[in-house]
Amino acid sequence: MTGLHASILDTIGNTPVVRLARLAPEGVEIYAKLEAFNPLGSVKDRMALGIINEAERTGALRPGQTVIEATSGNTGIGLAMVCARKGYPLVVVMAENFSVERRRLMRFLGAKVVLTPASEKGSGMVDKARELAATHGWFWTRQFDNEANAQTHSRTTAREILRDFGGNGPDYFVTGSGTGGTLKGVAKVLRAESPATRIILAEPENAPMLASGLAQPFRADGRPESHPHFRPHPMQGWSPDFIPDLTRDAMAAGWVDAVQPVSGAEAIRLARELARQEGIFCGISAGATLAAALVVARTAQPGSRILFMVPDTGERYLSTPLFEQIGQEMDKDERAISESTSLCRFGAPAARPATAAQPIPHPSTQARDFVEAAITSRDQPVVMFALEWCEFSWSVRRFLQDLGVAYRSVDLDSVEMQASASEIRRALHYRTGQPTIPQVFIGGTHIGGATDLLAQHDRGDLLPLLAKAGIQPTDPKALNALGYLPKWQAARPTAQLTSDGV
Repeated sequence: MTGLHASILDTIGNTPVVRLARLAPEGVEIYAKLEAFNPLGSVKDRMALGIINEAERTGALRPGQTVIEATSGNTGIGLAMVCARKGYPLVVVMAENFSVERRRLMRFLGAKVVLTPASEKGSGMVDKARELAATHGWFWTRQFDNEANAQTHSRTTAREILRDFGGNGPDYFVTGSGTGGTLKGVAKVLRAESPATRIILAEPENAPMLASGLAQPFRADGRPESHPHFRPHPMQGWSPDFIPDLTRDAMAAGWVDAVQPVSGAEAIRLARELARQEGIFCGISAGATLAAALVVARTAQPGSRILFMVPDTGERYLSTPLFEQIGQEMDKDERAISESTSLCRFGAPAARPATAAQPIPHPSTQARDFVEAAITSRDQPVVMFALEWCEFSWSVRRFLQDLGVAYRSVDLDSVEMQASASEIRRALHYRTGQPTIPQVFIGGTHIGGATDLLAQHDRGDLLPLLAKAGIQPTDPKALNALGYLPKWQAARPTAQLTSDGV
């Protein structure tokens, strides 16, 4: 997307359609519509903007009113973007079993995230959103039955598909069973303007709510009950434990030509294959939709064009089974590559030219005085000489904050320290014998680097040191201090941990 834009919201939509080269069987063309190209990385950006715009138009949403929705994450992330730009507070209700990356993204964008027990399933988080909206007078976006959801896809997604396929549409359109917004909105337009396009709706094999033909049950007050055929599945964003109104509308209208079941294992496998063979980084639901498209391809006429939706990006799934086989440390092959040359490898000294040990340069008196004044201050007995963007410095900061210990951070890479930073580092090196940053002092006593401080806590030695310096943590809860280290460092055996820094 080129040109100048008045708002991030102007960049939503017009996502690319890409032909698969290696995963498509011979004789048919399979295309992916990559919704990760939306600004917040998913198809739900479209719906979030459409619902908020329509609510503003009708007056259902008042200026400054809090917005609330129940979501597996992508809708909440899209709403967080839209609400941030438009100035609405946002509360998202989310079942606890959805990926933690989504919670953090929403909170980063300024939303409040309220979790519900996994045992209450999708209908539970919807009930909670309904209750909160009624109690506080908030605007509930109702993504599962809000017609603005489907209208957004009729107005944008469907039009883009017709444009990109030359006006006639693909031979097959394959999408997943989520809120029903994409399904209803696109199917309505394709059925009217490209009636030859067959519409395939994929759903989890172990939760065949649509394939069963069993109607969605409702409670006496009109709220949906958990469908008898629902079972937990890995396709986040697909098939809550009830059939949404928008999905039922599309089914009742006869717009769905077939319901294709997809196994969770096949969804995960094909999501990985999309990344490794096509370079398309996506989530589990995209792998599931591709699985359905590949089933369609087996019986499609030669030359058929099949379009499937890729709803989001793989970064939403780092804590899910999609990444469970992706290691953090080097595997056997990677270690073999590392060990094929001598430099910068673990477990063996690097083959560098031998040099004589150099004495530590004598620091200036001014730098020594600055260091001594900092570490002997009674007002701030905990001091860390740090770098603003050093991972180990951040480990210490987060740990001390969580422990409830006030501290002073002398950030040597800050603007105000630029002129004297090198001399102060020389003074620290001269005093401690350690050239790395961070270096921590408590009550004038040198503790060491990040790992030294955290290890002392885990051994039980830190709290007595703090007490000796007259410091009582305000939140002395049980912490795994070494767990605050950067993930690549925390994974190393304790015996190998050193006073790491920069």
